[in-house]
Amino acid sequence: QVQLVESGGGLVQPGGSLRLSCAASGSILSITGVGWYRQAPGKEREWVASIGSGGTRTYTDSVKGRFTISRDNAKNTVYLQMNSLKPEDTAVYYCNRLSGKIGWGQGTQVTVSS
Repeated sequence: QVQLVESGGGLVQPGGSLRLSCAASGSILSITGVGWYRQAPGKEREWVASIGSGGTRTYTDSVKGRFTISRDNAKNTVYLQMNSLKPEDTAVYYCNRLSGKIGWGQGTQVTVSS
């Protein structure tokens, strides 16, 4: 059974934008902190951004000012707006709960290249 489904990735030129979506089954993302993570080729998965249960947003230094995390509680969906994309942002992006991790989804590929 699919619990987390990431979408919205694609190929974009440097400076471009993408909006990623994380859709969850049931209420697994309800009233809980959620984070976005990414894994670049040859590297381990790293945390990128999170939105706490109270709405607090936090980002890793490399994406501050460029990425924005948000959520739509009615749709049980978390988003990641990515602007001013750089080649170093190229990775597979995943979402998950900040605490009480559940199985990782398939992720969505983001490729930033000329």
